[in-house]
Amino acid sequence: MVDGMKTVLVTGAGAGIGYFVAEQLAAAGATVVLGCRDTAKADLAARAIRARVPAARLRWVRLDLADLSSLPATVADLGADSLDAVVLNAGVLLSGPDRRMSPQGHELTFATNHLGHFALVAHLAPILTATPNSRVITVGSFAARSARLDLADLQSEDDYQPKRTYERSKLAQMLFAFELDRRLRALGATSASIVAHPGGALDSLTPSRPPLFVHTTAQRLRGLPAGVALHGKHAAAETIVRTVLDTDIAGGELWGPRVFGLRGRPHRETPPAHLTDPDSAAGLWAASSALTGLDPLRHPSTPVPLLA
Repeated sequence: MVDGMKTVLVTGAGAGIGYFVAEQLAAAGATVVLGCRDTAKADLAARAIRARVPAARLRWVRLDLADLSSLPATVADLGADSLDAVVLNAGVLLSGPDRRMSPQGHELTFATNHLGHFALVAHLAPILTATPNSRVITVGSFAARSARLDLADLQSEDDYQPKRTYERSKLAQMLFAFELDRRLRALGATSASIVAHPGGALDSLTPSRPPLFVHTTAQRLRGLPAGVALHGKHAAAETIVRTVLDTDIAGGELWGPRVFGLRGRPHRETPPAHLTDPDSAAGLWAASSALTGLDPLRHPSTPVPLLA
């Protein structure tokens, strides 16, 4: 159960793993704010959660991480002077061969998965740091283990490949999360930054949640053989929820599924060295600040110059 009354913002809560994180947190007694770009999907998600958790305490805010200019309004709509946790879950994996851009002119995958969350944390920082023992939970990816960040080409201008760009964006998220925790510790803050990854999560192993989504019997049967190595999105969410609720989990830790990092119950992992490299993280932080004009731990009255 939740220790006290917790309020948690979950980005990308209208689908996939984010939906199940929201459902499980609601079932544990938290007040859950669904952060969704599509408000119709947010409404469907809320209906699906209430069908299983009738007493769920839910709200939603419109959240478009790709558009940095929209984030101040999102935080204002949150209308909160305290926030126990934010789960940085939303993300995109583009399939087309063409490099796409955000409204601010940034490569869309990097802009959504990393820059948007970096900027969101900056806007939420005054609320989070004013809330004792608050948490920033970054949802990383097993794919980041094989990725390497190129600080000279963060936006994949050279040789754009959608899958590699996604992997690098998830690596950027995780580097930022570990660096955020180091900087919070240096400031003496009680807020913590924790990383969780869901392992291998498949739609075909995931139970239906009408009216949000329904999987047919045939789809579920086709997915059964993969259950030996992977799991459904409901099971994948358990690790993330654990990092929100378990007060024994400390800042700077990495949690994932127990069985080869792909499926099973949550457990603590030792992060690969490139995920926690302080030099790469500091370079990424500086570049992200320059691209967004924000710094998550700098007073908002002291803006960061935008990168020309």
